[in-house]
Amino acid sequence: MSYKAPLADMNFLVNDVFKLQDSLADIPEFGDFDSELYSAVLEEAAKFSENVLFPINRNGDEQECHFKNGQVTTPDGFKEAYQEYASCGWQGVSGDPDYGGQGLPKTINLLTEEMVYATNTSFCLYSSLTSGAYQAIHAHASEELKRTYLPPMLEGRWAGAMGLTEPHAGSDLGLIKTKAVSNKDGSFQITGTKIFITGGEHDLTENIIHLVLAKLPGAPEGPRGISLFLVPKVNVDKSGNLLDINEVSCGSIEHKMGIKGSATCVMNFDNANGFLVGEENKGLFAMFTMMNLERLSIGVQGIGLAETSYQLAKSYAIDRKQGRDVNGKAANIVQHTDVRRMLLSQRAYTEAGRALTVFMGMQIDKQYHHPDKLIRDKSADLMAILTPIAKAFFTDKGYDACNQGLQILGGHGYIREWGLEQLVRDAKIAQIYEGTNGIQAQDLMVRKVCLDKSGLMESLIVLVDLMLTKECELEEFKQLKTTLCEVKDKVVETTCWLKDNYGDRGYELQGGATDYLHAVGHMIYGWMWLEILFNLDRQSDELFKQRKRMAACFFTEQLLPQAFEHCRKVTIGFKKLSDVDNELI
Repeated sequence: MSYKAPLADMNFLVNDVFKLQDSLADIPEFGDFDSELYSAVLEEAAKFSENVLFPINRNGDEQECHFKNGQVTTPDGFKEAYQEYASCGWQGVSGDPDYGGQGLPKTINLLTEEMVYATNTSFCLYSSLTSGAYQAIHAHASEELKRTYLPPMLEGRWAGAMGLTEPHAGSDLGLIKTKAVSNKDGSFQITGTKIFITGGEHDLTENIIHLVLAKLPGAPEGPRGISLFLVPKVNVDKSGNLLDINEVSCGSIEHKMGIKGSATCVMNFDNANGFLVGEENKGLFAMFTMMNLERLSIGVQGIGLAETSYQLAKSYAIDRKQGRDVNGKAANIVQHTDVRRMLLSQRAYTEAGRALTVFMGMQIDKQYHHPDKLIRDKSADLMAILTPIAKAFFTDKGYDACNQGLQILGGHGYIREWGLEQLVRDAKIAQIYEGTNGIQAQDLMVRKVCLDKSGLMESLIVLVDLMLTKECELEEFKQLKTTLCEVKDKVVETTCWLKDNYGDRGYELQGGATDYLHAVGHMIYGWMWLEILFNLDRQSDELFKQRKRMAACFFTEQLLPQAFEHCRKVTIGFKKLSDVDNELI
């Protein structure tokens, strides 16, 4: 059982499809970076993921995290791996050089993160939460807080955690009860309990920086009254020296279905020392900087686990002898068309998702770094509509891919030996946390489409239309282009129907939100496959090109047409379901 990072595909996307070096050429911060450097970084990340993280993944699942006397112990090998991860500079790959980061594009960081998720999802969650916390602090905190807290976080000496969910309030953050009381010195006392806090307590770093949502006295009701606070596990002075333990404690850890090497904590804040991040009562706005990046990160988790599932399943299918081929001879199961159907489904979705990851990474780089405000705003708009799609569609298809891998292995997939059953369990959580996929679908339908006044969906359709104007001699390109044009028209028709009917039937129509997201997701994946085929002649590897053409053809014929059925189901509506008594459900 092994994993090999898909470096050829990653380099193809970075260098040939999206031409990262040229696309970011107008951003001064990236002026010293070139394709050769990007490839070298990806290669080193592959070595670390394959040789350090993958070997301890199964043990992390079997040993789990342990909780005793308020302390969390991570599985054997995790602490040493994290120290190596930090010493190699991976935590600060895309961090601001002013605070000790390496300043590489977020696009590259997303691809390195895919490899870490693919080989050890539990491990990756500690680093990805730290990256998200860094981004929120960097974007909204005072310069004093940034100078104190960001360098140790980028070094990997301090970790980050996100304190949102409370026992009575899941995704409805307006119901939180955690309180903040101002001290005379500008700090605050934070009191409350948070649950499901990934990495809230562990033994990997000397400090953990909690970003905690709380309400000040007299704050407005609901989401408008939420503020964001930085609460360290260990208090520090202005120079970053560790002082005494803060009033932050872990009450317990959850015993979970998967990601068992990741500590999911109940965190108690008892008049803990904290500092305001951003403006009072604007905490949700500041926290969304972290939340949206985490949603994309969790989407990448789906891509990474799907890739691992595909590799393990293909390896098994090539070696496993069972049944007869079309000529009646003994066959390996990879020769059976149903097995090929599942393998090609894994590939077609995963490789399109990886392409969209690179495209979105470039939008983040432009949103935060481009000198032209118009380009920054355009990229921000694209991220606003693409983020819920990526989080939900990546993880839905990632979970499907893991299940398909298990199915290919049959009984051997159901037992621990090959590791597929762990992938299934680890992948499931990605559909749930950082806002369930149903919530992402509602966000897309309601906020980003039906109530949107800025033309977010229209801007996305413009990009698809632009791709549809291009010509390519590949037969697979022509076939996909024809089908995608029909799908795009159907998505536009469905979108117009939603906007026309949402005002009177909004609650009913939300029942079709997931189908709408999947329709749009298939359309976008079709766009990504056109981008791939259009630039395929830049590749010299004939086998690479043949594999891409095969996967694109399969996507066109077998997967993309699903968008029509998703659109049909959206327009049926859910009136009967929304009106009936609960007893009938």
